[in-house]
Amino acid sequence: MGVGVEAGAQAARSRALAVLRIRSRALAVALLPAAVAVILLAGGSSGHLVGPGWDLARWIMGVAAIVVLLAAGAIALVVARARPAVSPTVAIAEESAPDLYRMVRDLADRLDVPAPSAIALTPDCDSWLEDRTHPSHSPPPQERGDEITGVRSLTPGRSRRTAAAPVLVIGSPFLWWMRVGELRAVLAPVVAGTGPSAHPDIAAARRFVRGLDAAVAVTSAPRGPVFRSVLAGVGWVARLLLRSCRGHAAEMERGVAAAAAERAQAVDYGLRIVAQEQVGLAYAGWDRLLTRVALPAWRMGRWPSRLDAGVVAALTELSRRDRLAEGFASRLGERPACDLLEEPGTIDEATSLLAARLFHGGPAETGPDWAPVAWQEYPEEVVDRKWRTDAARLHRVLDTLGVRRAPDPTPPHHDPPTLARVVDHLTDLTTTAGRADDRTDDRTDDWYREGDAVDRYAPDATRTDPSTPAQAEAPAPHPEAAPHREAPPEPEPYKAMAADDDDEELGESGSPHSAALAAGLTAELAREEAATPPISAAPPGQGPDTGLWDDTALPLFPLQPPRTGRELLADHVTAMVCCAAMDTAGALPGLDWLDGPTLLVNGERAADLAPRVLSLVEDGDPAPLRAWLMDLGIRPEKPVRLV
Repeated sequence: MGVGVEAGAQAARSRALAVLRIRSRALAVALLPAAVAVILLAGGSSGHLVGPGWDLARWIMGVAAIVVLLAAGAIALVVARARPAVSPTVAIAEESAPDLYRMVRDLADRLDVPAPSAIALTPDCDSWLEDRTHPSHSPPPQERGDEITGVRSLTPGRSRRTAAAPVLVIGSPFLWWMRVGELRAVLAPVVAGTGPSAHPDIAAARRFVRGLDAAVAVTSAPRGPVFRSVLAGVGWVARLLLRSCRGHAAEMERGVAAAAAERAQAVDYGLRIVAQEQVGLAYAGWDRLLTRVALPAWRMGRWPSRLDAGVVAALTELSRRDRLAEGFASRLGERPACDLLEEPGTIDEATSLLAARLFHGGPAETGPDWAPVAWQEYPEEVVDRKWRTDAARLHRVLDTLGVRRAPDPTPPHHDPPTLARVVDHLTDLTTTAGRADDRTDDRTDDWYREGDAVDRYAPDATRTDPSTPAQAEAPAPHPEAAPHREAPPEPEPYKAMAADDDDEELGESGSPHSAALAAGLTAELAREEAATPPISAAPPGQGPDTGLWDDTALPLFPLQPPRTGRELLADHVTAMVCCAAMDTAGALPGLDWLDGPTLLVNGERAADLAPRVLSLVEDGDPAPLRAWLMDLGIRPEKPVRLV
């Protein structure tokens, strides 16, 4: 083990020296004109380099030396003052997690490396060491008042860079899903990295590279034309030095990682193999929880306040469904790593809010439009509101498109919000005409025999039951001749968008009605987002490490790309179906830990709804959805309650 550790550390040090040599060469290039100018001046004063040519050379080199020294000083100032990037985290004080700090220090003692200076949590499935010794990352200076004279002074040591150990950043899902022994085994190679990081050459090389990276970020920020032109040269030099250091810096980090991994072999090696399996499982559960469960709540202005606890529920559900994960549920009887925290609920709430800011761009503090939601309130506060809000938006767009099902065309008139209105609008008559002869009379008769639904909602007086004698004697209409309902004229703002959606998103099989409705939903959502007030930054002193990272470009890590028009249309039609099921068939909104919002019919998940909705949206075929509605007793002609 000692040979491997020494080999990795030696490789890292050699690469660090290579980075420092590049820094020295850059300094030598900056000092070279000044050195030549000094030689010329010394030669002239001693009487050796005299004459008009030497005088001109002295003037040229003197001016060049001054310009180069000023430029080098400006570059050095920007590199030194630029604030290196810091990962958004939630700081964990030692008073709030004494057992966790004790475990990390004991682990550092076993590895014979310096202990991390602090511990922080991040809403991600990863762990690393982070250097926060830059003066801008230090806490603000504390003023001390003299009781006798009243003179105030700043605490010493603020202006110089401290030599503290790096901060240990731990993924918050690890604390809730892993057991204490598994967390210690996973953190062993991370904590072992503090040994090579303490070497002066490696620390200096890292500071140089991080300073160059921060300088590039400063020069790339949007500024005025004067500052942009001045900083262009600084950015060019910083990028040149970064390209020169890139290979050596990467090899240096590989050497540090190799040395840390080799040193950690002596600590819980067998348990670490098992714990690595839990890392992959936690990552899968965390990604599923964010994209399927948390994202719908964030879009509704609610943020789940117990995301880390939700990971345990999601992975437990996965172990119940997947036989490959059956053995993982048996671990839940052991002590979880979150027991190392004094108040795990408070920490979970802080990391959940940070996750909402990073992955969705939510506000930094709660308010009327951004409130926490508990898991037991999720179905009512998120699922039900989401479905009814989407259904209301869908009917607003239908009203904008001029879609009418009632026979009374006199304005102002708005059809009641029914599922039948949506289904009839999206039905492609050219697709359903070929299937009219294949439908059984019993099913069609049962579908349209309920009350006077046909009389109240028929688009015109010619629509009758296909099983009646009048319809049987009438000749079959030509698909292109005369459908029973005329397509309403599309408003001008939607015509071009409908054509684009029909060609790119819905494909050749998508109907013009689907394309126009998808375009309308896209435009409606864009207007709602434009009307949303801008997100304000957190007040000073509040939020998770808000002073250490820039939150002007939130979300930093978007979970999903913007939804296409087809996806929006499918989501809204699904929401309308769920509203009809809840209001007419007694269904309930539910939460599935792996799939997010779900419809509960007789206490069971309705898992077969999505392909039937896609058949209607993409192909204009309502038969699968209508059969599903009839089997569950859902009345599409009944109005639903909207938000």
